[in-house]
Order: sequence, then C-alpha cells, then structure tokens
Amino acid sequence: MSIEDDLALLERVPTLSLLGTAALRMLAIGSEQRDFVRGEVLFNLGDDADAGFIVQRGAFRIADGAGAEIIVGPGALIGELALIAAMKRPSTATALEHSSVIRVSRSLFQRVLESDSAAARRLRDEFASRTSQIASEILMAGAKLNI
Repeated sequence: MSIEDDLALLERVPTLSLLGTAALRMLAIGSEQRDFVRGEVLFNLGDDADAGFIVQRGAFRIADGAGAEIIVGPGALIGELALIAAMKRPSTATALEHSSVIRVSRSLFQRVLESDSAAARRLRDEFASRTSQIASEILMAGAKLNI
C-alpha cells in the first residue's frame, strides 16, 4: 500500500483521526506494514506491548485467555493503550485469514505527539472523556447492585 492509502486508513480510525492530517502523515511514513498468514499470532497474552496495530486487511481474533474474545477487521486499532504506556498484552491476537497490519511503535507515536501539541491535547481530552464515562458507568452499575 502507498503512504496515501495508509493515511486514508489511519483517518478512518476514530482515536487516530483526532490527531489531524499532519500527525497522521508522520505516522504513515514512520510505521511499518506486516503480513500474517491464517493462524499466525500477532502477539501473545503477557508479551511486552510496545506498539499498536491498525488492521489493513483480513481479520484477527483477540482472546483474553479467560474465554472472552472479539473479532476485528479492517480499520480496527489493536493495542491502543500500548501507544501511550508500557504494559503487558492483556490478550492474544491471532490472524483468522491472510491479514496485514500497520505497526505503529510507541516511540514513533510519542514523537508525533511531542511535535504536535494540539494533536496531543485532542487525544488527552478524548481519553479524559472516556475515563469519565467509564467511571460513571461503574458508579451506575454499583448503584444497581446495591438495590
């Protein structure tokens, strides 16, 4: 795929679209494409997480090891939190068919945010909003359990 194709894909990812075209262009140029055959593992539960992955084509099963799983396809951002924080992978991702991803390293993502403070603020505001929403949902669920 070309840089323009990668840029168009990144613009369709909700979290990444907040960054703006200039920041996404830097991500598209600095990232790498990886291909996977059916059954190949993108990452395993417990691996060090140093990158996020955007599915270009194909599909991946994301399984947490406790029975929960989801299937993601083109445009999905896998490992979003790994872009901003060192952590262990909370799940295993396995290709369900011939698939490809764009790998965005945490170091690249952080350099992009450092070079574009407006993009960094938009992302911070989005994460703050999500955190507030999750906290509200937890409080509501707790209140319902106490009925």
